[in-house]
Amino acid sequence: MAEQEKPLLIKRYASRRLYNTETSDYVTLEDIAGFIRAGREVQIVDLKTGDDLTRQYLLQIIAEHESRGENVLPVNVLNDLVRSYMVPGGGMMPQFLQSSFDMLRESQSKLMENMNAMNPMAQMPGFEALKAQQEAFIRAMTGGLGSTWSGPGKEGEGDKGEQGEDLDDIKKQLAELQRKLSKLS
Repeated sequence: MAEQEKPLLIKRYASRRLYNTETSDYVTLEDIAGFIRAGREVQIVDLKTGDDLTRQYLLQIIAEHESRGENVLPVNVLNDLVRSYMVPGGGMMPQFLQSSFDMLRESQSKLMENMNAMNPMAQMPGFEALKAQQEAFIRAMTGGLGSTWSGPGKEGEGDKGEQGEDLDDIKKQLAELQRKLSKLS
């Protein structure tokens, strides 16, 4: 358990390649995004200087996803973020964002607990597979913020590939819906 609480250390070499210290192999930004979606914290440091580069790389991951049409941040939110950089001391934006995401994670966790408690079918055989699909759907809808889910289905390691495919399909469908909605506006 203590192993999961410790951030995954990624070292950036002078060649700008990123090295996973746990698995002793090189990783990409997409790999790092996958670690984060799986609920793992990461820390990226420059091997030579020891500087923490985590924030820089996380922003780069977000920018790449946004540029591929995976728009999560509406333009007005991006404008507000830019404005917050113009306010001396950063204004209230960082605290507001942190509080908002904390509340979202807590609400999502309570929603899943309530769904499990209220469902009389929870004792039926095969229900764990259905829960795993619910989890994948909710993660897709919230952009992976559901990493705190602790219900059944998380323990089932064998379904991970199938869940990943389901999640990818859901993300594609959501992206397509976003494109259609933006054409209507």
